Amino acid sequence: MTQPEMTRNYTTIELDEDGFLLDPEKWNQELAATLAAHDGLILGEEHRELLLSLRDFYFTHGYAPQERHVCFFHQQDKYCLERLFHDQYREAWRLAGLPNPGEEYKSYM
Repeated sequence: MTQPEMTRNYTTIELDEDGFLLDPEKWNQELAATLAAHDGLILGEEHRELLLSLRDFYFTHGYAPQERHVCFFHQQDKYCLERLFHDQYREAWRLAGLPNPGEEYKSYM
């Protein structure tokens, strides 16, 4: 099976079958904006802060923070993911360029 790809500024970015970045080290904010635009979403400052926070937490601890804590950490209402992202936590995780969390974990996202 071939991997989905996205080309931006003559750079090919490989995505898995669910649209997650295969190499999280290739992530940057421009790529996040491109992926979001492809989904019909325009990233604002709130989005970017949340994505950077998810990346920082993941690379510090090696796992995702619980969904209910994400908005709390950002001092926002408990519906911030629902308000900011179409597919809520799963979309935020994907746009943050983090690895595919697997089928079981995605069912909770």
